[in-house]
Amino acid sequence: MTEARSHLRVQGEPPSRWGAARLLLPLIDGHRRPRGPYTVAAALLRHLVPPALKRSGELVAAHDIEILAAAPELAGLVQARRVTIDASLSDDERILVPAPRRTLRLANGIAEFVRDTVRPGWALAVCNGAEADPTDVELLDVMMRRIPPVTLRIMLYSGGPEPAPDTRGADELWALVDRSMREGFLHAVVELGERGMSHTEPGGERWWRFAQRTATALGGLGRTAEARAVWDRVRAASQDPKMHAASAYGTAMLDARNPDPEQRDLARARRWINQAIAISSLLPDPVERAFKLGFDRNGLALIELRHGRIGAALSLVESAIELARELGERHPVHRMVLLANRAQLLAALGRTKEALEDYAAAISLDPGFPDYYLERGNLLFRLGQHEEALADYEQAMRAGPPLPEAYYNRAEVRTVWGHTDSALADLGRVIELDPGWLDAYINRAGLLAAEGRDEEAMADVTAGLSLAPGNPHLLTVLGQLETAAGRLAAARAALDQAVESAPELAVAWGNRGVLRYVAGEPEGAVEDLSQAIQLQPQADLYANRAVALRALGRVAEAGEDERRADGLS
Repeated sequence: MTEARSHLRVQGEPPSRWGAARLLLPLIDGHRRPRGPYTVAAALLRHLVPPALKRSGELVAAHDIEILAAAPELAGLVQARRVTIDASLSDDERILVPAPRRTLRLANGIAEFVRDTVRPGWALAVCNGAEADPTDVELLDVMMRRIPPVTLRIMLYSGGPEPAPDTRGADELWALVDRSMREGFLHAVVELGERGMSHTEPGGERWWRFAQRTATALGGLGRTAEARAVWDRVRAASQDPKMHAASAYGTAMLDARNPDPEQRDLARARRWINQAIAISSLLPDPVERAFKLGFDRNGLALIELRHGRIGAALSLVESAIELARELGERHPVHRMVLLANRAQLLAALGRTKEALEDYAAAISLDPGFPDYYLERGNLLFRLGQHEEALADYEQAMRAGPPLPEAYYNRAEVRTVWGHTDSALADLGRVIELDPGWLDAYINRAGLLAAEGRDEEAMADVTAGLSLAPGNPHLLTVLGQLETAAGRLAAARAALDQAVESAPELAVAWGNRGVLRYVAGEPEGAVEDLSQAIQLQPQADLYANRAVALRALGRVAEAGEDERRADGLS
């Protein structure tokens, strides 16, 4: 929990020293213990939403998801307009766990609502900031970054009253854990789930529900050793085959879903998923067996995909889809996930028409779920169907809180169309929503450099390199900017490092070729430009090599390059 709060700027002064601040509402106690996630957010929204509804119902409606996620007690005032199918399903049918980044989307949406609601000149005072839930930590950080102090000054105090001892029983804890899991408040799931396990009998049904949520949340947070330990506790406490099958699946996914290939043990993952499949195939209830077995085969498909065996992965997903036919109308989210997974595999095999059909079928099951609009949009973009891709990206934007991925992808469409100003605006929006989005800095720096806006481009290069020192794409832009400024030694250092670290990066070779020509090395320029052309033939590379060839007196070769450049233009 400490790591999650480490970036929160908590002031040490007690409230008595805050002076005559014009408080928006009385001092908020940010301690997470009494309420849990979004303690601060809920207090703020309870104060702002009722008058906002009187002034502009549309503003509230535009942020319905964020408001209700943080302050569900406002459901009587705020109508949920954008809902997913998940909201109407039973507990065992809600199989999707929101990614940890969902809370950043919620925080951005709440911050925008507050920014657009509060009149300038107010202050927000929070005590017990050091004990705030990570959802509030993230929200306060986003608000301090995105709302000008002249509009809302945020004052935080690390001290405050200690809340009453936690006397919540298993029922209250379960309600909080269940809500937190559905909303993606994974830190709270871990903290409260562990407490719920200590309040229930190990191996029992209620204990299992706490344990399953806790282990899943730990895995989602990347805390794999702790997640593995919880799954081991389940195996030690229970002889229930369903618990053992689910634990085997959960343990397998710790490796299969690990984003770092170096930390994956796919052989271990296969051993665990095979155990899950073996147990699930013996379950007596045919509907439960069909669901569990299909779920496990889908997990094995991911392991096959990690091995690069796309055909084997596709066969497993198709067998899971066949099993899902036995479920009738139950488990629509399971069917949606299987269809989208098959679409991804079909696309990888070049069977794009079938892939698009599967994406359409998946989206039809839950039109309010944004992820598959993004995936289908990316496939359409690769196919050159840019209008259709744009429509999917914009639908993903409308489906929920601010989604950086959708703006980033729309920027790519606008870049292809040559709509540079719009692309820059979208990339700016990405960085505003997520200042750690490295590729947005890379792309914006490149576009700004191409527009001759070198000072702005250099600012993005500097910001990007602070996130990823030695990034070859940023070094390439840096070399281009230093060349344009006449700082040739600095340009050479940057571009040498870029081609050394990413020898497959054509633009780095091309930019170094330009630099070497400017530095009076036409032979070196031809060498570098030839390497760039071998990697990625482009009109500007041929045109630049033609210039260098003419400087060397190789007129015939230069003319041939000029004709190639014209042919590619």
